[in-house]
Amino acid sequence: MVSYIGTRELQKHLQQAKPETAISRMAEMIREDYLRWSQFDKTPRVASHSDVGVIELMPISDGTHYSFKYVNGHPKNTHAGLLTVTAFGVLADVDTGYPRLLSELTLTTALRTAATSALAARYMARPDSRSMALIGNGAQSEFQAIAFHTMLGINEIRLFDVDPAATEKLIRNLSSRYPSLRLIRAASTAEAVRGADIVTTVTADKTNATILTPDMIEPGMHINGVGGDCPGKTELHADILQQAFVVVEYEPQSRIEGEVQQMPADFPVTEFWRIVNGSVAARQSAAQVTVFDSVGFALEDFSAMRYLEKFVLHRDTPMLDLIPEMMDPKDLFGMGMADLNISTEKTGIAPAVPIHA
Repeated sequence: MVSYIGTRELQKHLQQAKPETAISRMAEMIREDYLRWSQFDKTPRVASHSDVGVIELMPISDGTHYSFKYVNGHPKNTHAGLLTVTAFGVLADVDTGYPRLLSELTLTTALRTAATSALAARYMARPDSRSMALIGNGAQSEFQAIAFHTMLGINEIRLFDVDPAATEKLIRNLSSRYPSLRLIRAASTAEAVRGADIVTTVTADKTNATILTPDMIEPGMHINGVGGDCPGKTELHADILQQAFVVVEYEPQSRIEGEVQQMPADFPVTEFWRIVNGSVAARQSAAQVTVFDSVGFALEDFSAMRYLEKFVLHRDTPMLDLIPEMMDPKDLFGMGMADLNISTEKTGIAPAVPIHA
């Protein structure tokens, strides 16, 4: 039997723990795992691209546990009432290969992405940062706003989206929950960015866009580039990267998918684990422009699934008969042909347990 955490289980958890608590705890677990970077067997994610989107698998192992995430990205889905991004994941034991947890990761991915963004900014942004521009107000945006507000003390966020309804949705969702957070509608990206300490871009279109241009960048800004996450999808003008200190999660993956896909192969980048362990300084001066070129890496999902197992899993969590439980592990055929009306003692098959009553 395999433990299962579905959307409803995570909803119940967030109602009790609150999103900011989940994000903060998840950020700490992500930090812990980046500190043991060398222990992980790492690989760029495996992607299957189509004209309308991408489906990816993201595997990783620390030698004791193995995890993978299935995730898609289909920007046009919202026109059909579907999510742009959906995901689920598995956490397994390396010694046996048996899965121990199957979980939704759609909502969890939004939490872990926000946790990673705020964690990186905690190292890279100026300590006195209090204002942020949030460009792209879709499904990820509230989580980014909560993370920066509660983890970094950002008290003013200027919002812009090409769809005004997305901005109104964000304001409706957050204004009463976080009354000390000032949310300001901007008429354009340039207006939102002007004077901001931190700029977060989290747009969805699968295209080489120039959401930010060099004339918008001011000394000391920290740019959190979240939307660019596959080949042919970027948000920043290449000249911004030329003048900035650029940090990536996993260089072999980011060279293919990140903002740095625009740059030559020898363009200098620093992997985030070096920032976390202190071997490379995250900021040289208050005037330096920094960029976290975030595409999302499997280690962060590994950390997120550790979080789910530690904080969400409990005795009432549903179980799935995903793996057969057998009295004779060599008799798979006998198990497959067994009469389910016969007792467990005679068939060696554990009865199925319903996911929900």
